[in-house]
Amino acid sequence: MSDHALVRFLERSGAAEVEPLKQAIAASLDRARRAAAELGRDSFVVIADGLKYVVQDGVLVTVLDQRARVRPR
Repeated sequence: MSDHALVRFLERSGAAEVEPLKQAIAASLDRARRAAAELGRDSFVVIADGLKYVVQDGVLVTVLDQRARVRPR
């Protein structure tokens, strides 16, 4: 089973409320988004609580373990 299929199952079966999670993550990344925007950037990486949040073109595209390498675009 792919991760995508698992997320869709959780979302569509009602086993997990995905939208509130998306909103909570977006809210927690908002300060970094605003700081990046001031620098004219819409792609950035945030490291917090042992995770790397990779934002490209203003969209959170993945969350990695803090030790994972991010390939520059």
